[in-house]
Amino acid sequence: MPAVRHHVEIDDLHTHHWRVTLTLEAPAAEQEVSLPVWIPGSYLVREFGRHLSDLTASQGGQPRAVEQLDKARWRVRCRGRGALVLRYRVYAYDNSVRASWLDAWRGFFNPTSLLLLAEGRRDEPQALTLGRLPAGWEVATAMPPAPVPAESAATARSAPARGRRAAAVQVGDLPPQGWLCADYDALADHPVELGSFWRGRFTAGGVPHEFVVAGAKPRFDGERLLRDVQKICEAQIRFWHGDEAPPFERYVFLLNAVEDGYGGLEHRASTALICNRRDLPVAETDAAAEGYVTLLGLISHEYFHTWNVKRLKPAEFARYDYGAENYTELLWFFEGFTSYYDDLFLRRCGLIDAPHYLKLIARTVNAVAAVPGRRVQSVAQASFDAWTKYYRQDENTLNATVSYYQKGALVALAFDLLLRRHGGTLDDAMRALWASSQGGPVTEADIVAAFEAQAGRPLADEVAAWVHGTAELPLAELLAEQGVDLGHERRPWTAALGLKLAESPLSGVQVKQVATGSAAARAGLAVGDELLAVDGWRVRRFEDSLAWTGRDQPVRLLLARDQRIHECRLQPPAADDAARRQATLKLADKPGRALARRRRDWIDA
Repeated sequence: MPAVRHHVEIDDLHTHHWRVTLTLEAPAAEQEVSLPVWIPGSYLVREFGRHLSDLTASQGGQPRAVEQLDKARWRVRCRGRGALVLRYRVYAYDNSVRASWLDAWRGFFNPTSLLLLAEGRRDEPQALTLGRLPAGWEVATAMPPAPVPAESAATARSAPARGRRAAAVQVGDLPPQGWLCADYDALADHPVELGSFWRGRFTAGGVPHEFVVAGAKPRFDGERLLRDVQKICEAQIRFWHGDEAPPFERYVFLLNAVEDGYGGLEHRASTALICNRRDLPVAETDAAAEGYVTLLGLISHEYFHTWNVKRLKPAEFARYDYGAENYTELLWFFEGFTSYYDDLFLRRCGLIDAPHYLKLIARTVNAVAAVPGRRVQSVAQASFDAWTKYYRQDENTLNATVSYYQKGALVALAFDLLLRRHGGTLDDAMRALWASSQGGPVTEADIVAAFEAQAGRPLADEVAAWVHGTAELPLAELLAEQGVDLGHERRPWTAALGLKLAESPLSGVQVKQVATGSAAARAGLAVGDELLAVDGWRVRRFEDSLAWTGRDQPVRLLLARDQRIHECRLQPPAADDAARRQATLKLADKPGRALARRRRDWIDA
């Protein structure tokens, strides 16, 4: 029996509480325990300890005093070597991929938000068992089941058929002995889904995969989802390993379909996902709706993380500190390059065509171009500041930082096309990096060395400008070498003015963001302003004012700010101003045989 055992049971479905018991054999005289303050993959201190309550301790049936040391650590003074038993409740009402949830229809938890870490026992095997579940509930997790003791297996073999079923299966189809992980880090990396859900299975790379969907509406086309995801998984396994087996024995997708939500969080043999119900594929519908393509891109992204961040990872993440921020400048690579490959695999699998793929690239180009913060922070700096900027966005975020996801994806595109210019590929660089690190921690020097081996020349200038600098990327030139033309079209009017607005027939038009250096900023517009009228006419949708103002003439804006009426003059950008344009990408006409071959090698590999 493992010396560290976690037991999770439902305390109250309607008040959203789990009840957890930690049993610790041979505790220290002053045994400390802690709850992580963050979850790997989501770089924000989330203070999971704020949801923990009613913590008590006992040893040999006798109570032991619990002393709280800080927001997430406790100490128990033990006597003798008898087992220490800690019991506590956890409030679970975070319907995201990062924490825990419990209601009458569904349960979900990441162990980092629920299970205490016993100090000094992190590297020991950790057992997990679940209490009785409501009728009809099942469990899905990639966590390895605990081995059945020999005597229990013998009993099951000798029992009658009905008795064998009873011996082997508990309520909710749980493993009879629960689950067993090699250490706390492995335990922390296995989310658990509970409830009544749709379940499908397929094989990729010789490995069983399972897909669970909670909250799907009728006519959800699960078989189509399985077929499409299987293509993605098979392509990515071939990308990394060719005909060899991947570094996991089983993989589980846990998808929570909700009215409004989007996101994912990677784990070593599973991923937790959330999406809009309307983005799920519907039976008897052939066309790939944009929302479904977005969902497939999310799935592709999180699956690629199975290699690129869960195994191949920043050297700073070799051993997580669960009690504080873990800083790295490498998220431009681990998130940005993953963001580059996610949609690229949709194209390579034939799930979208080439024009659609180029449209997705153009969307990223325009998203980065619309952010003045790209001139303020490099992607390396943005990575380091993820804890305070990316995950704590406000109305000034676009002016102060840049997304290491989006610009990181463009950096990956630029490096891929640059390497192809010199006869290499980013694909080969990624595989070489995996081989040289043995699928483990790497530094920036390791990454750059893999790129330079493919380029056959130093890349210090490009790394300095693209990763550590704020220079614009030479995408037009690089794309042209692959038979792709970068052009421009008219930008939406509010975006051209540097505005992000919230519009409602009831609340009117409110300013949510103002881009630094934009026409809106020069006019003196500020976040929180309510736009009442344009050139003397009341507006409920700002774009409607174009009907009487046009795009080139200055206009008078009537504003409400802090209950005061204010008027300002807005001068639109000139017709030839870059603010008026956004990028488009299209396949070059009649590219020639060599150019067409290079393009195929890139997006159809």
